[in-house]
Amino acid sequence: METQHLEYAGFWARTGAGLIDGFLLLLITMPVLISIYGWEYLEAEDLVMGPADFLISWVLPALATVLFWLYKNATPGKMAIKAQVVDAQTGHSISVGQAMLRYLGYFLAILPLGLGIFWVAFDSRKQGWHDKIAGTVVVKRTNTGPEPVRFH
Repeated sequence: METQHLEYAGFWARTGAGLIDGFLLLLITMPVLISIYGWEYLEAEDLVMGPADFLISWVLPALATVLFWLYKNATPGKMAIKAQVVDAQTGHSISVGQAMLRYLGYFLAILPLGLGIFWVAFDSRKQGWHDKIAGTVVVKRTNTGPEPVRFH
């Protein structure tokens, strides 16, 4: 990866990517969950309503996210902003272990009122706690807009 044309993806870009991923996840899982559990699913207070809920809401999203990181270096949201998750030391694709640590690191990062996620906004390399735990960074090409600005 050519580093002179890369920058760390910042908090707002990554927030946008996360919103895209969350929306896509809901678009896929909600119709299936409602068809299984009915509209009561939306009002349930249980963390998990049953085996199908556990599989659809917890296992499949984890598996999909890790596989996207491993095979595309990005989830659909990060692809939309032209960002990639890479090894913080080498800039190469992340390993299976890093992908799993990064995913589990999200849970640690959100526990103290999301501080580990907000950390991206203040860190010089724009790493959240999940990135630090897994040894990853999120990078994107500079000037990824439709066209660079030019003044005459």
